Amino acid sequence: MKFRSLSLALMLVLFASFALPQAVRKPSPSREPKGAMPSKPDSSARFLDKIASQEAFDAMARVYHQNTPYALPHVMFAIDRRKDNRIYYINSQKYRFHKDFLIANYLVLKNADFFEDTYIKENRRFIVGTVAWQKPVERFTFEFWDGDLIPAEQIRDAYQTINGSFFKKVAFKPNSTRQDELSAGLGIDRVSSDEISKNQEYLALNTAKGVGRVHIIDELTDSVEIGYNEIIILNEVPINLPPVAGIIITKPSTPLSHINLLAKGWGIPNAYIKGADKLFKELDGKWIEFETTLTEYKYKPADKEILDSYRAQQEELGRIFKAPPSDLSVKKLASLAEMRKGQSIAYGAKAANLGEVKSARIAGVAVPGGFAVPFAYYKEFIEKHGFHEKIEDFAYDYEFVHNPPARRRKLEQLRAEIQNAEFDPALREKIISKWKTELGGAGVFVRSSSNAEDIPEFSGAGLYTTVPNVTEEDAIIEAVKTVWASLWNFEAYEARERGFVQHTGTYMGVLLQVGVNMDSSGVMITKDPFDRENKDAIYISAKRGIGIKTVEGKRVAEQILFTKSSNAVQVLTRSGEDTLLTFDEKGGVKEVPIIGDRAVLTDAVARRLATAASRIKRVFGNKVEQDIEWGYKDGRIYILQSRPFIEN
Repeated sequence: MKFRSLSLALMLVLFASFALPQAVRKPSPSREPKGAMPSKPDSSARFLDKIASQEAFDAMARVYHQNTPYALPHVMFAIDRRKDNRIYYINSQKYRFHKDFLIANYLVLKNADFFEDTYIKENRRFIVGTVAWQKPVERFTFEFWDGDLIPAEQIRDAYQTINGSFFKKVAFKPNSTRQDELSAGLGIDRVSSDEISKNQEYLALNTAKGVGRVHIIDELTDSVEIGYNEIIILNEVPINLPPVAGIIITKPSTPLSHINLLAKGWGIPNAYIKGADKLFKELDGKWIEFETTLTEYKYKPADKEILDSYRAQQEELGRIFKAPPSDLSVKKLASLAEMRKGQSIAYGAKAANLGEVKSARIAGVAVPGGFAVPFAYYKEFIEKHGFHEKIEDFAYDYEFVHNPPARRRKLEQLRAEIQNAEFDPALREKIISKWKTELGGAGVFVRSSSNAEDIPEFSGAGLYTTVPNVTEEDAIIEAVKTVWASLWNFEAYEARERGFVQHTGTYMGVLLQVGVNMDSSGVMITKDPFDRENKDAIYISAKRGIGIKTVEGKRVAEQILFTKSSNAVQVLTRSGEDTLLTFDEKGGVKEVPIIGDRAVLTDAVARRLATAASRIKRVFGNKVEQDIEWGYKDGRIYILQSRPFIEN
């Protein structure tokens, strides 16, 4: 399943061939209400260990369509199997998803595979679901996501735990055939979806109006493209989706699904419509205006007036492809010492921001020396070899646009051609000369510094390639080409699509920076990334050795939360690594086993890092939270990157 956009020009082509009469359906009433996260929850408690009364339930419950016949009060829960099935009844007015609660309370790691660990694995730590008041049957029920592969014994454990901590009897509501079959022999009280919504052909899962192109999807696979401007029709409820214009499910679904919560956040129509894949078959690929209300759904052709209004709305939302700022007139290879953040339009924000930190001369902080190759040389190289024409042709290549495996293959081929293309001898001489005279011929990290990276609107973290500890002339030039080519990494291309970043207006600069063989390294954020209400903290992630794999999130790192007001250091997790990265004598890096204590940072070093983070934030105006890459060697703190922290 992939996410793509569709240009307005194509919209108008599709519309020109589309003229169908307005259609209205009036099936049975919906049981899914309007609901938004309240600005101020009824209770300040994050969770309760038990629900002892109706008042306690109401204080924790999120309610869709409150004060209507279709209200559905519900409370999320999480059961910790490692702690003797301790249950958390989650303040569902405060947290939108189970994952939000578990991360904010440091019960799971932010970079863990939450989906696999919680919904797929049999030996999971947490059982997660929802308790709801079902008005049609006047009963409380609990349920799981219909794709949850929870084993039968865990359904029984959840039933016993909930009924031992809830003020009224709670029945199990199976949401899939599998859950129904597994629970049938457990001897537990059950309520079926059919009992709650008998003979229902329509259920408004979220009431809203939207405009989009109908896309009927028989089965979600990696080859399916989904656009933000599509009204998708699905035969199955996925656990996740990229933002879309509307959702229609052909089989009954619970209003408490993860997808429905996403739909509410996006403000889009979402409904169960029996047989929708057949009812909308003639509309597949057509643009319509679609509306869901509590009692009916409506659609009509999207005429020119509707499409003009839609385009204006998309422009207001920033959903038009824009080129990041760039200055292609600059040709100087500039050292970090002479660079400032304003020069990001020529050298990229990574290099420019590091120059700003270096010039600030922060006490106790060092920035390894380096210099940057501006965007202009990338552009000259791409145009000299005709790669710009190939890149422009991608937009008109049907296979490239609509087939992710083909797109991946063609981007890989483009990168190989860039790597094999002749490098300008004059630029080679400039780079090697500056490397020898200014950096003393030391081993360098050759790093990306594009205009679509480390900017407030687009992080670009982990999308482009770094070549570590390069020690020879020819290898340096090859590394520069590798970084240039990485602008066309598959993941980078996809992220720019999602971020509405214009590909042909994106340019790659290169930062060559002296490598330091760090004792420890990692990232720090000038806020608590897990809990928005914690305004007084700095988060630090650390590992031993060079920090490439910490930045990429491939290994569990030591995690620390430093509280400024109390000067307290709280260790959230110790490093789970059994190897570290260090310099290879022949160039590059190597992985070696870790020997001895797994603790990475002392409290004193953690406090020094936190102080450095606060000072760096002040360098950039003290208003924007910073995501900072750091290293530590022989008692000295090194700063390797600082960029705006972008919330997920």
